[in-house]
Amino acid sequence: MPLPDDLSGMPTSLSPDLIPRWNAVLRGVLSHAASTGPDLATLLAEKPDFALGQALRGLSCLLLGRAEMVAIAQAAHHAALTGASPTAREMAFVQALGDWLAGHPTRATARLQMVIAQHPTDALAMKMVQALHFIMGRPQAMRASVEGVMAAWVDHPARGYLLGCHAFALEETGEHAQAERIGRAGVALAPDDAWGLHAVAHVYDMTGRAAEGLNWLSTRQESWAHCNNFRFHVWWHRALMHLDLGEHDTALALYDTDIRAEKTDDYRDISNAASLLSRLELEGVNVGTRWEELADLSETRAADGCLAFADLHYLLALCGGSRPEAAARLIARMQATRPSGTEADRIIAHPGLHMAQGLQSFAAGEYSAAWVHLRAGRADLQQIGGSHAQRDVFDRITIEAALRAGYLEAADHLLQDRIAQRAGTTDGYTEARLALIRSARVQAV
Repeated sequence: MPLPDDLSGMPTSLSPDLIPRWNAVLRGVLSHAASTGPDLATLLAEKPDFALGQALRGLSCLLLGRAEMVAIAQAAHHAALTGASPTAREMAFVQALGDWLAGHPTRATARLQMVIAQHPTDALAMKMVQALHFIMGRPQAMRASVEGVMAAWVDHPARGYLLGCHAFALEETGEHAQAERIGRAGVALAPDDAWGLHAVAHVYDMTGRAAEGLNWLSTRQESWAHCNNFRFHVWWHRALMHLDLGEHDTALALYDTDIRAEKTDDYRDISNAASLLSRLELEGVNVGTRWEELADLSETRAADGCLAFADLHYLLALCGGSRPEAAARLIARMQATRPSGTEADRIIAHPGLHMAQGLQSFAAGEYSAAWVHLRAGRADLQQIGGSHAQRDVFDRITIEAALRAGYLEAADHLLQDRIAQRAGTTDGYTEARLALIRSARVQAV
């Protein structure tokens, strides 16, 4: 008897009656739905030997960047290996999970890319490859992967989500106009594609069009209302747009009502919050006691050592919350990380450690030392993963360190580089800093 197909037309080892429930999981993965985890858990409770479901469970755990989730991912891997009659494609996902558990996410991504080469319409493989490249800071690879399957997705039922992934990869590789056009087309096909919606928001951020970006997001709230904690990230984008327009009170209100609507310790939620508070403080805004709960949570997560991106945002929170001892412990742990270890260890050792030392020095008012460390880490900063918009907080702090240390030429160079990355456009932050430099030069004459 032939195996039943899922929404991508991929044969699965599930019985036909379970395919609709698996398709709900797949659509949840594609749309970042809050229902995805419970749906997968219910399916695995009924079919615990479903190898692909267990592999997805394990990979999803590792994407969370939490030390305690590794054991759950290992259990999922064991369950997947003992699964009943998985297909060759399903076993590739299981092996990819094993690769990542062994500290080799690049190998895991390459294995899933081989799945895509054999099955170009595989929506799950497509989305997981995008996720893995994203956390490893490889936008060119994201773009190459998604563009390699475009021709096979002309009539795909999930085509809108593919366009959303394509739009984000285009934006991250500097093709802003094309990213905006394709992102809009993707959202038209899949109105619940929060990833594609936020790809267009990134375009507005990178091209200094905050007012247009607010219009785009404010009229499409239903596109992210169904989301898991990714919805907090979309609210973060709205807050950044208000910040760029000088509407600091609105940005803080969004922080309280939406960005930190749930006081989670998920590193992605911490990063939204800490980076927004850091930006506000750089603008001279008093953020009150908001750092305290972030610092409390970050102190408990600082020993994880899973991702440099997470470490640096925990450190922002610890510095913002005036926890020098906890910050020192986090940095000591990073210093003890061996560059010869896993891929994550190598990135923590560099550029992670240099950036962390720079943030610590900046918080202590040691701006020359901060500049030295931040400059040393900045060239390789993309390796920590995340987006241009997310890493921009570290660029801003680096620029601020140069300004406060009196290195005006260096600050000017960084600002010009920032303009070049943003399609030659300026935003409120850049214009204000360039004005400061011009004023300082006039006074020096």
